[in-house]
Formats: sequence, C-alpha cells, structure tokens
Amino acid sequence: MKKRIVIALGGNALGENLKEQMDAAQGTAKAIADLVEAGHEIAIVHGNGPQVGMIETAFETAARADRHFPVLPMSVCVALSQGYIGYDLQNTIRKELDARHIFTPVAAIITQVEVDPADPAFLNPSKPIGGFMSETEAKALRAKGIPVMEDAGRGWRQVVASPKPVNIVEADTVKAMLAAGQIPVAAGGGGIPVAMENGQYRGKSAVIDKDFSAAKLAELIGADMLIILTAVEKVAINFGKPDQKWLDSLSVSEAERYIAENQFAKGSMLPKVQAAVSFVKAASTAAVVQRTAAVRRTALITLLQKARDGIEGRTGTVIVP
Repeated sequence: MKKRIVIALGGNALGENLKEQMDAAQGTAKAIADLVEAGHEIAIVHGNGPQVGMIETAFETAARADRHFPVLPMSVCVALSQGYIGYDLQNTIRKELDARHIFTPVAAIITQVEVDPADPAFLNPSKPIGGFMSETEAKALRAKGIPVMEDAGRGWRQVVASPKPVNIVEADTVKAMLAAGQIPVAAGGGGIPVAMENGQYRGKSAVIDKDFSAAKLAELIGADMLIILTAVEKVAINFGKPDQKWLDSLSVSEAERYIAENQFAKGSMLPKVQAAVSFVKAASTAAVVQRTAAVRRTALITLLQKARDGIEGRTGTVIVP
C-alpha cells in the first residue's frame, strides 16, 4: 500500500567529512530509490552533526586569521549545511532514479524550524556537533567556556542548545512538492532554528535534533509513517549487557517506560525513540480530535539498508499507539 513517509537520515547515511559524504550519499540514494520504486511518497530529513561543526570551526579559524572574516551564528552554519548536504542528496538520488527510468524531481528546501525562545534547552546545551575529541582536548575547550560532553561512550564533542521544534515554517512547501509528485529534502540538520521577533523570523543559536524535526514534519504533512534510520537494525533494551534484547515492536506506553528506566543512550538512541513516540502520539490525537478513524500511523527505527524490509514488516523496531 502506498504510504506518505518522512525519512530521517542518520550520520551513518552521510559520513563524517566531504568525501565520506559523497560516497555515503550513493548508498543512501539506492535505499531511497527502492522506496520510491515501491510507490511511496517520500520526504527526507537529514542530520548535520559533523558538518555543522566543521563549518563553524572553519569560519572561527578564518576569523582568527583575518579580522575581515565573520564568525557566523549557528543558525547561518545550519543553513550552509543544508545547502551542501542537500546538493549531494538531490543529485545522487536524482541520478539513481534516472537510472531506473523514474523521472521524479528532487529538491532541497532551505527550511526554517520555529523554536520557543523560552525553551529550557537554551540553558542546558546538549546537542553534539563536530568531530570527536579526547578528554584532554575537551577539558581545554571547557576551560574556554565552550560546553562539551561525552557522547554515548564514543568520545567527547562540543555541544550546543537543542530546543524542541514547535513548527516547520516551510511545511506547506513540502506538502505542495509531494502533491506534485516530487521528493523534498527538508529541515536539513533539524532545520534553521528561528523564533518570531517583531514580525520576522530571526535565527537562534542552536541546533535542533533532526529526529524531532522529522517527527514534527511528519505530523504537519499528515505522513503515514516516520522512519528513523540509524546504525543498528533494531532498538534494544539492556544494550551491551548479557540480557540484551532486540525489540520488534514497542507501544507508546512501553517506550515511555523504557525511557523512564534510562534504557536508551542520551547521545544516540534516546532522541530517536522519543521522536518516534511524539509522532505516533500526535497522529493518534489528531484522529480523535478530527473524529476520524484512527489511521495506524507508525514509526520505524532501523538500518538504512533495511528500510524497505522494515516497511514491509520484516525487520526493524516499529512504534505503535
């Protein structure tokens, strides 16, 4: 059955640097094309953790070397990352579709995502950006007043504020592209964080988690499914322990219980499960409010290469109402 699907691409789908990104985009394009070939409507959201960190570092380095170079605000760094990641994705996906004689336009949208300026996340930076560093390097940055944190046992990284999205400014543009039979790449890197000030959207110093933005976009465009792609095939509880258990499905209540038990790592699986739950709950609430039959809107967490199998119920972890 044809579905409207929002796909959130994780870091493993994009690589850690420019060459890795170009190489990874080839495999990503094949997985996306498989879903288009199966008849689904697809909207794509991608992360930008390594990329936005590199952009920020590059401009900071240039500014130290030459005072004429500006130090860019984080919102502008996110916008730049949307452009160059979207450029790779739209070209590689278009090429793969053309090779299959599927002539569907693909285009990246520079997307603003509204946040609440009073979000407590601004007081507690927690979103990792840039590359991994040693504990010694992390201490040196912390001494300069730059927030850092240990990222799920993988090393230390710089962190910035990560407020929750409250609206996708260009959601109607995404819907229009889907209605026209096109593939939008939107809310890249979680979207450019903005807040309304004096009648105009203005950038905020933050990076929004792409999984939460994908969930919000899926909610706003009436998607049937949210797919969050990551480095593992399924979600697990007691991860890395002798009694580790891979999960085929999770109800919202089960997921919330496991979250309360701290079963999911904060820097990796936790935001994915939380985002999946937020979409499924929002879809269920919308059905009640609109007095319509409860469409079984679900979320899926799995590997990029297993996305089609996951949609068809053969793998992955499905989050249901």
